[in-house]
Amino acid sequence: MKPNPIVWFEIYVQDLARAQKFYETVFACKLEPLQAPEGESDAAGMQMLAFPMEMEGSGAGGALVKMEGLLSGGGGTLVYFHCNDCAIEQGRVAAAGGKVVNPKFSIGEYGQCAMVMDTEGNMIGLHSMQ
Repeated sequence: MKPNPIVWFEIYVQDLARAQKFYETVFACKLEPLQAPEGESDAAGMQMLAFPMEMEGSGAGGALVKMEGLLSGGGGTLVYFHCNDCAIEQGRVAAAGGKVVNPKFSIGEYGQCAMVMDTEGNMIGLHSMQ
């Protein structure tokens, strides 16, 4: 396996507009509509909003996804978002309708993390080196 093996992620949501507002507020970014791959889940009414990404850049691209039969909430996969200082994004969570579960804490030489819950019940991690 090559280093940094994750190339894509999807965060399942029930209310796309509410989730969009949460993520755009917390990360001070703009999510863009993304077409589902041709022939992929047309019947399920798949809707996607992509996080900012560069196809040739490092790291993983991803999107919020609303699709019949796929529920949001806890489920065993946790996505960590890079931040310059995770306390900044953590400070935006409550105002965006989410909840801070574990405020910023040290993970030793690997930096700092915070654990937050979005408006759809998904736990996400915030990571920074400061």
